Amino acid sequence: MSTILEGMEDRPFIPTEYVVRLARTPWERAGYHALRREVFCSEQHVFAEDDRDAIDEDAIPIIAACCMAGMPDRIVGAVRIHEAEPGVWRGSRLAVHADHRKLGRIGAELIRMAVSTAHGLGATRFLAQVQEQNVLFFRRLHWKSLGVITLHGLPHHDMEADLSRYPAHGLDQTWLLRPQPRIRQVA
Repeated sequence: MSTILEGMEDRPFIPTEYVVRLARTPWERAGYHALRREVFCSEQHVFAEDDRDAIDEDAIPIIAACCMAGMPDRIVGAVRIHEAEPGVWRGSRLAVHADHRKLGRIGAELIRMAVSTAHGLGATRFLAQVQEQNVLFFRRLHWKSLGVITLHGLPHHDMEADLSRYPAHGLDQTWLLRPQPRIRQVA
């Protein structure tokens, strides 16, 4: 019996479902901030102790949560959006927990939810300052670079989403994401 379970304790839990939506409850907001601290402070060392700033007062937090028995269980993705000026919205602090980065399309779905939500709230432009290593990922999602900048001592690109690729929707959307195993094709 022990040989069957040997090595199982090292395997991470892989959920079969995620939900992507605006953070609605206190535990979702707490998980949203905890994940941002983990990624931007502990992992990337962009900020010393906390990444919160004045934008958080007005920003709309969006989360991805892995599900257990069909119910959201743990926050594994986060992004925030805010209206910087009339019609111009910005997304920032996109974070996905390290254990969930290659499982499905969590980052892409957070971006889609962010841009589509802002579009539904009247965005005529949607912008983000994207870390250089993520520029190709954003380009695949129909974003264009507006130029290179340095932010927090790191190279970033000012980028703009093609709003025609992101249909507008309301604030009450919840998307269900089911990760699909990657099938490698051999030539």
